[in-house]
Amino acid sequence: MNLPDPSTLLRKLEAGGRTSLYYSLPAAQAAGFDWLERAPFSLRLVFENLLRQVGEGLSDSADLAAIVRARTQGSTEEIGFRFARVLMPDSSGVPLLGDLAAMRDAIVRLGGDPSRLAPAVPIDLVVDHSVMVDRSGSSEALHTNLALELSRNTERYSFLKWAAQAFPGLRLIPPGQGILHQINLEHLCEVVTCVQGRAGVLACPDSVIGMDSHTPTINALGVLGWGVGGLEGGAAALGEPVSMLVPEVVGCRLTGRLRAGVTATDLVLTLTQLLRAAGVVGKFVEFCGAGLDQLAVPDRATLANMAPEYGATVGFFPVDAETLRFLERTGRSPASVALADAYCRAQQLFRDTDSPEPQFDQLVELDLGSVEPSTSGPSRPQDRQPLSATRQAFLKAFPESQKPAGAGLRNGDVVIAAITSCTNTSNPASMLAAGLLARNACARGLSSRAWVKTSLSPGSRVVADYLEASGLQDPLDALGFHLTGFGCMTCAGNSGPLAPELEQAIQSQGLAVAAVLSGNRNFEGRIHPSIRANFLGSPALVVAYAIAGTVLIDLQTEPLGQDSEGRDVYLADLWPDQDELAALTRSAPTTELFERRRASLLDGPAGWSVLPVADGARFAWREGSTFIRRPPFFDQMGREPQALQDIRGARMLALFGDMLTTDHISPIGDIGAESPAGRYLSGLGIASADFVNYGARRLNHDVMVRGTFANVRLRNRLTPARQGSSTLVFPEGEPLSIHDAAMRYQSRGVPLVVVAGAEYGAGSSRDWAAKGTRLLGVRAVIAESYERIHRSNLIGMGVLPLQFAPGVNAQTLSLTGREVFDVVGIRAGIEPRAQLQCTVHREDGSAQTIALLARLDTTREVQDYCHGGLLHRLVRQRLSDNSPSLKRSQA
Repeated sequence: MNLPDPSTLLRKLEAGGRTSLYYSLPAAQAAGFDWLERAPFSLRLVFENLLRQVGEGLSDSADLAAIVRARTQGSTEEIGFRFARVLMPDSSGVPLLGDLAAMRDAIVRLGGDPSRLAPAVPIDLVVDHSVMVDRSGSSEALHTNLALELSRNTERYSFLKWAAQAFPGLRLIPPGQGILHQINLEHLCEVVTCVQGRAGVLACPDSVIGMDSHTPTINALGVLGWGVGGLEGGAAALGEPVSMLVPEVVGCRLTGRLRAGVTATDLVLTLTQLLRAAGVVGKFVEFCGAGLDQLAVPDRATLANMAPEYGATVGFFPVDAETLRFLERTGRSPASVALADAYCRAQQLFRDTDSPEPQFDQLVELDLGSVEPSTSGPSRPQDRQPLSATRQAFLKAFPESQKPAGAGLRNGDVVIAAITSCTNTSNPASMLAAGLLARNACARGLSSRAWVKTSLSPGSRVVADYLEASGLQDPLDALGFHLTGFGCMTCAGNSGPLAPELEQAIQSQGLAVAAVLSGNRNFEGRIHPSIRANFLGSPALVVAYAIAGTVLIDLQTEPLGQDSEGRDVYLADLWPDQDELAALTRSAPTTELFERRRASLLDGPAGWSVLPVADGARFAWREGSTFIRRPPFFDQMGREPQALQDIRGARMLALFGDMLTTDHISPIGDIGAESPAGRYLSGLGIASADFVNYGARRLNHDVMVRGTFANVRLRNRLTPARQGSSTLVFPEGEPLSIHDAAMRYQSRGVPLVVVAGAEYGAGSSRDWAAKGTRLLGVRAVIAESYERIHRSNLIGMGVLPLQFAPGVNAQTLSLTGREVFDVVGIRAGIEPRAQLQCTVHREDGSAQTIALLARLDTTREVQDYCHGGLLHRLVRQRLSDNSPSLKRSQA
C-alpha cells in the first residue's frame, strides 16, 4: 500500500505546559486508513505504535500494510510491537539479569564488546516475589517476615544492586513496597509519555511489557501491556520489537450494575469462566458498553488483572473520564493528567458515553446484575461456582471426604485463609469490605478458628494506610489478619509453613484440607504442597471462611458460628452495609497517601542500603554459590548458529493430560526435602530449613532443572500410580525421577520429547518452565494446544512446540511411552507454521506417520529457533550491531 510521508501526519499538541509532536491517527484516517474510525481502541494503539516506528525510522511500512490487510481482508500476519518500558519482579528479573550477565561473558569470549549489550528502554524491577508468610497472626509478623527475607536473599539482592550499576536504565524498587502491578498502577504508569523523536519531543501512549503474566492489570488505565516470559522481556529491554500476529479483538459488552453484596472479585471470577468458555486465548479482550460507567478503575484493574486466567493477551479498558479521575486521585501531576486528556481526545482514543461501539471480531455480553457471590476452585480459576455450591465442588473433587472423620482436623477444613495479592488488593472497596466484615464479626464475639493460618499481604503500602486510618485494621488483627508483608506471598505460593501438628495430621490421615485466598491462581500444589483444595474468593469471603473454618458449609444458608449468647450468626448478619461501604470507599484512600508513598518508593527497609554491592560491567561469579550461578546456555555457542537437524530416535520423557500448567512444569514455593532438588541441596550439606524456595534459587540451574516437572501434584501418565517427579526409562521400563531419567537418556545420546493434551503451559510466565525443559534434553513438545506465553518461551529456548492435527492425540495414537519418534522436515528448512512429518515406531516393529504443525507462528520465531534460542540470536546480533530505539524524553 502507499503510505503517506509520515511527516505529513505529525501534529502539534499543547497540553499541561508541554508542547509535543505526535503521529495523528485522524490524519492517518483521512489519508486512507479509514478502517480506524470503527476500530477497537486497543487496535488503534497498536496502529499508532507501528505508524510511529515507520516515522522514526525503526521499521519499514510492511507492518502497517499487514495490520490493514488483517482488518480489511481478514488475513493473519506478523507485526512487531515496540514497548515504551519493561516491568519485572525479582522472581523473573534475577534470572533475566543473570542471562544478560552471562551473555556479556559470551560476547567477550567471542571477541566482542560487552557494553554493546545494554537496555534500550527503561526497566523497573520490583522486589516483590521473595517474602514469605513465615510469621502470621502477630503484630510482629510484618517485621519478622521482612527481616527473614533480607537475610535469606542477601546474595540475590546484592546481585540486583550490581545489575543496577551495570545496566543503564534499570531502576530497583526495594522489598517491602508492594507488588509490581499495583505499584505500576498507582505510581509508575503515565498513560501518555514523551520520547525524543527525530523532529523533537514526541508524545505517545505509554506501553509496558511485563515479565509477569498479570501485567495486563495496567489495561485498566487504557495502557497496552501484557506479560511475557523472561526471554521475550529481555529482548524487549534490549530494544527488540515483540513479534506478534495481528490480534483478533473480542468485545466484552457490560450492561447493568452489580447488585448489593456482589464484589468485583465475584465479577472477575464470572468473567473468567465466561471468557475462557468463549475461547479468547491469545486474543485481545476489550471491554465496552454502558456497564463500564459503573466500574471504577480499581474494579477495572481487578478484571484486567485476570486476563491470563481467561486466556487473553489483554483485558483492555479505553481511557475515559474515570481514568483521569484515578490519575488525579493517585497524585499524578496536573501536567501529566492534562497531557493524557488532550492526547487521547486528539487521537480518538478517549471513550465518551456516546462513543460508537467499535467493530469487534467477536462479541460477548454480560449483565452485571446477573453476577452472584462466587468462589472458584478447587484447582482452577475458571472453575467458578455460586458461593452456595462451594461445598459440592469440594466433595465432587474429593469424594472420599464424605466419609466420617475423627476428632481434630477434618477433611474440608480451611488451614490457610489469606487476603493476598494481586487480584483484589488494588481495590479499596474489596479491602474495606473485608475490614467491615471483620469489625461486624468482632462485635458479635466471633473469631477465626484455631487451625486457620490467617494473613494479610496487601499489594501496596497505601492499602495498609487506609485500613489503619479507617480503624479497620484493628478488627482484622483481632481475627488474625495482621499485616504479614507487602508482596505476592500466598498468591505466589510463599504461604510459609503450617503448624507442625497440622502437617502431621494432614499427612498421617491423608486429609484433603483447603486454602481460601483472594488471589488469582489456585492450581494444584501452588499454595502449599500439603493442601489439595484451593478456592479463590473476595477478601470478605476469606474472612468469613476463616471464621467458619471449613469449606463444607453453605455460607448463604448456614451459620458461621455462634455469638456470646449462643445465637447463630450468618454471613448476611455480618455483610457490610452498602451505603457505609460506598461512603468509606469514596473517602479512602486520599491523594495525600499516594503522594507520600510515591515519595518514598525507592527507599528500602533497614538493611537494604548496607547490602554489599560489586561494580563493573561484568559480574564476578562466585565459585560454590548455591544461589547465583552463571547460566550454562551460552557456554558452547559459536558466532554462527549450528545447522538445524531433524529429531530422530527420540524417546518420550513424560506423557501429560490437559492443562498442564507452568506451576506443574516449574514449581513454585517450597523445595521438598525428598524432591530431586531437595536431595541435591542436602547432598551439598544444606539443611532443609535453609532451602528457602525455588524463587530464591532461580539463578541456580542445578536446582531448577531438578525442580522441572517436579511438582508434588504432577501426574505423568507413564506412571499413573505416582504423583510428583516420576517416569519410566525405556527400553528397560525402570522407574526414575524425571531428572534422573533425562540424565540417563542424555548419557546415551537419546533426544527427548514431551507429549501432552490441550492448553499446555497455562499459568504464570515462568521462563524456567522452558529453560528446565531444554536442560533436560527435550528437543520438542507435542501437544494438542498451547498457552501463548509458554509456547513463546519454548521457542526462546530452542525447544520446538509441535501440535497434533485436530482429532489426533496421545489417546487416539495409543501411546504408551515405549515408542520411538522421528520428526523430519526440520533440517530441510522450516517455515512459519510448517507441517512436519512424525513417524511413531512401536515396540512390535510397526510404524505410523502423522502430520504435526510446527507452532513457530512468525518469521521472528523461526529465526529464534534456528539460532537455538532468542537470547542466542541477540548475542550474535550484538556482535555486529545494535538495534535503534526511542529514548525517553526528559521534557
